[in-house]
Amino acid sequence: MSRENILLETKGLTKRFGGVSAVENVNFKIFSKELRCLIGPNGAGKSTFFRCLTHQEKSSSGQIFFKERDITKLHTHQISDLGIGIKTQIPSVFDGISVRENIWLAARRFCSGRSADELTDSIMEKVGVTHLRSSLVGQLSHGDRQWVEIGMVLSGNPELILLDEPTAGMTKQETEKTAYLVQEIRKSASLIIVEHDMHFVRSIADIVTVFHQGTILAEGKVDVIMNNSLVRDVYLGRKGA
Repeated sequence: MSRENILLETKGLTKRFGGVSAVENVNFKIFSKELRCLIGPNGAGKSTFFRCLTHQEKSSSGQIFFKERDITKLHTHQISDLGIGIKTQIPSVFDGISVRENIWLAARRFCSGRSADELTDSIMEKVGVTHLRSSLVGQLSHGDRQWVEIGMVLSGNPELILLDEPTAGMTKQETEKTAYLVQEIRKSASLIIVEHDMHFVRSIADIVTVFHQGTILAEGKVDVIMNNSLVRDVYLGRKGA
């Protein structure tokens, strides 16, 4: 792909905690309408890298570009306003109100009146929670709560969506539904997904990026990466993962 199709790019991105580098000189790019999974053993740096992209962690050095604009020093809400949707591993929802009210509040930030109502109804249908519209979010299953938050993220019509372990704690059936939903979202947005469930990764990803000790160890098509002996060694702990 040509450079004009690059949606997000990092150059030399580094995050240090004291004398320890959690992310070290990472050069990364994702293209328009691409779905990229970030994988790696625990402590590999992928979640820290993820948080740096959204300024939930302030990077120590390096740059982050979104559509060629330097967003390195922007705050999280400014990054969101540019068209980057963020969903953390723990659902950030309002437990005391209904599913529809949660998504409507998110939609109301971007539009008003009937437009917000129509957008809310459309999103509930897309993420498969219309039948739960009047249910209190605090009484929902873990999977349903995750889908409600994904719906809230979609209300901003982002060009890039960042999902941190979206299937953690899900049943097999919930994971399969999430895989389908992710593929539907991909039709209109790019996604970066941090994930440990390799079956899920295989079912959704074309390209994966493997982190190890804060750096990118390997990158490529999922089947090639899964057969990479160095990647297998890292996951098995033979390389000091």
